[in-house]
Amino acid sequence: MKMSRRNCWICKMCRDEPNRLPSNLTLEEVSEWAQSFENLMATKYGPVVYAAYLKMEHSEENIKFWMACETYKKIASRSSRISKAKKLYKIYIQPQSPREINIDSSTRETISRNIQEPTESCFEEAQKIVYRHMEMDSYPRFLKSEMYEKLLKTIQSNNS
Repeated sequence: MKMSRRNCWICKMCRDEPNRLPSNLTLEEVSEWAQSFENLMATKYGPVVYAAYLKMEHSEENIKFWMACETYKKIASRSSRISKAKKLYKIYIQPQSPREINIDSSTRETISRNIQEPTESCFEEAQKIVYRHMEMDSYPRFLKSEMYEKLLKTIQSNNS
C-alpha cells in the first residue's frame, strides 16, 4: 500500500521541518524499535509513531484499543471501571462497532457475558490477540515503511 505522506505529522516533520522532531528522540531509540515489537511499545515515542503509521494504514483501532486497555487496567474505582468497560465494548468489541477489532468469537462472547460486572482483566485476552496481530502483521510492514526509513535517515543526518 502506498502511504500518503501528506497525512503523517511525523513524515511532515522529517520532510519539511526536521528540526521539529522531539529533541529527545534519539537514533538509539528509533533503532531499538527494529529489534522487537516489545522494544517499540516500551519506548516513549514508539507507540506514538507506530500509531501514526497504523492511522495511515487504516488500522489504528488496534493500537487505540491496546492503549485504552492499558489505561483501563489502572482504573481503581468500580463505577469508573464499569463505565469505561461499557465504552470499550461499544467502540471495539460489539459486532459492527465503529472500530471493531479482529478477535475470535469466543473471546468476544466471553467479554459480552462479563461486561455487566467487568474485572480489571476483562479485556486481557482481546488485548493479547490485538498485540499479536500488530506484532505479526503490521509491525513488519512498519519497519519496511517509507515513514520509518525516512525517520531513521532524518535522525541520522540530524546527529551528524
